[in-house]
Amino acid sequence: MNTPQQSRLGQATVYADQYDASLLFPIPRAAQRSELGLGTQLPFLGADLWTAFELSWLNPRGKPQVALAHITVPCESVNIIESKSLKLYLGSFNNSRFTDAAEVLARLRADLTEAAWRGGVVQSSVGVKLLAAELFDREPIEELDGLSLDRLDLDCDRYTPAPDLLSAATLEAPVSEVLTSNLLRSNCPVTGQPDWGSVQISYFGPQIDQAGLLRYIISFRDHQGFHEHCVERMFTDIQARCQPHKLSVYARYTRRGGLDINPFRTSYPQALPANHRNARQ
Repeated sequence: MNTPQQSRLGQATVYADQYDASLLFPIPRAAQRSELGLGTQLPFLGADLWTAFELSWLNPRGKPQVALAHITVPCESVNIIESKSLKLYLGSFNNSRFTDAAEVLARLRADLTEAAWRGGVVQSSVGVKLLAAELFDREPIEELDGLSLDRLDLDCDRYTPAPDLLSAATLEAPVSEVLTSNLLRSNCPVTGQPDWGSVQISYFGPQIDQAGLLRYIISFRDHQGFHEHCVERMFTDIQARCQPHKLSVYARYTRRGGLDINPFRTSYPQALPANHRNARQ
């Protein structure tokens, strides 16, 4: 079983520029989920929405081509794909010749699907959409909708995940709210590098104490965890402590190595959010 410590994170690396699918490094989700008490029956649906900003290849005549890639990894997949390995894999396209963008897309979809489901049965493919250079100006910049928790003036002194900060008015009538914060920060579990993000919590149920929720989000500041695991920890903690009837947690992390990762988890079936970057991405 692959572990984060076995990946190329934090190591000197030779950058291949010829197509090489073996560079992808899947890491099983199960270990981190077991820490949250999660088994095979997940309490959420969703996906990890990636944007790749550094994708290039050669056409049959050797002329470089560029595109953006939107990648959707279903949360039910056996593995996450370690981000540096994805960067190296995408870099391996740089001096490889492909017939057209359709061939590149097919390679990406097949390779990423194999890596995401390695060790299990493929239930759904990884989604890949390529955006050609002439369409770049159609990519919007949007901030997360909702009431900003960051407006609250409060003291904070806890910087590792503290679910006891969460509470809700369980004896009062349920409410529907969308709450956001730009104060999310966690850290890579291998390199210790900070990962900056924004988070949106949408719910219907007992009203969540907003000051406690903001302190809880801030409590991830010294936590070491991959983006996907941080969002799942938030989801399970809010679900357990606040008992909403419906809950969605969506985080958009700033890019590193030409990639951003934006996990979305929801307790009920709904369309995935549009993969639109915010100003910090």
